[in-house]
Amino acid sequence: MEISQFFQPVPETILREVEKLPAAALARVFSIHSASAGFPELEGLQLALIGVEEDRRAVNNEGCGLAPDYVRSHLYRLFKGNYPVKLADLGNIAKGHTVEDTYFALTSVLSELLKLNIVPIVIGGSNDLAYPNYLAYEKLEQTINMVSVDPAFDLGMAESDLDSQSYLGRIILHQPNYLFNFSNIGYQTYFVDQGSVELMEKLNFDMHRLGQARAHMEDIEPVVRNADVLSFDISSVRASDAPGCGNAGPNGFYGEEACQIARYAGISDKLSSIGIYELNPAFDSNKQTAHLVSQMVWYFIDGFYNRKKDFPFAEKSDYTKFRVFVKDHKHEIVFFKSSRSDRWWMEVPYPPNKRLKFERHHLVPCTYSDYELACKEEMPDRWWQTFLKLS
Repeated sequence: MEISQFFQPVPETILREVEKLPAAALARVFSIHSASAGFPELEGLQLALIGVEEDRRAVNNEGCGLAPDYVRSHLYRLFKGNYPVKLADLGNIAKGHTVEDTYFALTSVLSELLKLNIVPIVIGGSNDLAYPNYLAYEKLEQTINMVSVDPAFDLGMAESDLDSQSYLGRIILHQPNYLFNFSNIGYQTYFVDQGSVELMEKLNFDMHRLGQARAHMEDIEPVVRNADVLSFDISSVRASDAPGCGNAGPNGFYGEEACQIARYAGISDKLSSIGIYELNPAFDSNKQTAHLVSQMVWYFIDGFYNRKKDFPFAEKSDYTKFRVFVKDHKHEIVFFKSSRSDRWWMEVPYPPNKRLKFERHHLVPCTYSDYELACKEEMPDRWWQTFLKLS
């Protein structure tokens, strides 16, 4: 499929500013889709920036479809790190005749990029775009783990139409279902009804309250490391740091914590797409939120070029293996520590007849504290949740 048909070039008003930038600025070292230069060559690319102007199903935040160009104006000015950047800005996917047309375009584009081992960086647009992102993996027939940084779960009601606050419910109900695990980072309890919490627990999904996540950011890293897709709702950042959203609130992550999560996503060898949504220029005082999102993208790029390739690419000799038998639960847990990055994984057994379906999910990212917990005869929650899914 020729995906260039879905894109509009980056506006000339932004491109004119590129010529004034220093040679080491990001915009001077990657390919940009322009009216004069045409669509970038995909061969050899590792990362692709995609703007999506769709916001017709944004709840309380219409206008967020204008965000991509505001992010570009800041991102282009940032300096690259000490590594070659194989990235292209493919331009914007404009609103289709219907919202479903936009979804089809985005799903088609992402699916094609994933086949080419190019990691898409999607700048929305509204949060419901996470749904066509998920559908791109259906085309690959690949079960995935999805992580959402969001102050709520976005389950919606059973009868809800698809919008930015109900996309997860649509993903859960979609058939055939390719969602192996879902994790929420940063939910705020007063935005979530108990029925939703009970449903998440029943499905063995991961939930990490804002306070827990901020108090132990190091525990968030393995959650992100286990993801194929990261969806980031900018309303999860407090309004003082990110005012540019119709749903911005007084509580949330600080800007530097948002950048930290973006870098966790970048350094994960498993993660293959990321989307940042709900930035609305109409509410963005001094373009502060656009600046923050551009820095989040920078941290993701920086993390990507510092990947250690220690899972699933490394040889067994690159790991130290530890065995811990938990007597009370009659289970042996096998831990692996990477000599390349000092990161930890634990092995969770799965039925032999489900090898093709679950093989890529049985090594679960964890922390040294999970190993310490097992040594104290306690089963880590991450192990149990995955074991229940695999059984």
